[in-house]
Amino acid sequence: MARRETPEINAGSMADIAFLLLIFFLVTTTMDVTSGISRKLPEKPPKDAPPPPKIKERNIFEVNINRSNKLLVENKEMHVSELKEATIKFIDNGGALENNGKDEFCSYCEGDRNPDSSDNPKKAIISLQNDRGTSYKTYIAVQNELVMAYSILRDRYAMKKFGKHFDDLNNDNQKVVKEAYPQIISEAEPTKS
Repeated sequence: MARRETPEINAGSMADIAFLLLIFFLVTTTMDVTSGISRKLPEKPPKDAPPPPKIKERNIFEVNINRSNKLLVENKEMHVSELKEATIKFIDNGGALENNGKDEFCSYCEGDRNPDSSDNPKKAIISLQNDRGTSYKTYIAVQNELVMAYSILRDRYAMKKFGKHFDDLNNDNQKVVKEAYPQIISEAEPTKS
């Protein structure tokens, strides 16, 4: 009985197939790219720019984060989860504005009109300062709460004025809402302790 030889498989094109598969997977695979926080830094003012206007102390809402990640709001210790409500209360205070000798109140504000708090949302400034030892997690959590406060106020105003959520408005109407509740967050240079 004669022994039959088994035919060999032609492997000449295997390298080509492997190369094509490699290119296919490289082209179709997406790589996750970590992106940073979207922040627009203020432009440097020109040398001949007029000095900034005087700001009343009651229109500044001080938020400080120390190196132990403790939050101090208006020099009182506060938990991050309470920050959003405190910020809304400050921004939406609707305190009296003096206009030619008579007091005018913010017509769309729903706050307590506390004379020791902000005059109106257009003058309310959030001053945020952290320590160089503050963790990013705490810093981002505080930032989120502050931005969320503005989002809630803008959404509420949009529903009241236009009957739609802020995100559903066209650009012109969003601009109107942003003018009523401008997001003014000032970040001071981190402290070194």
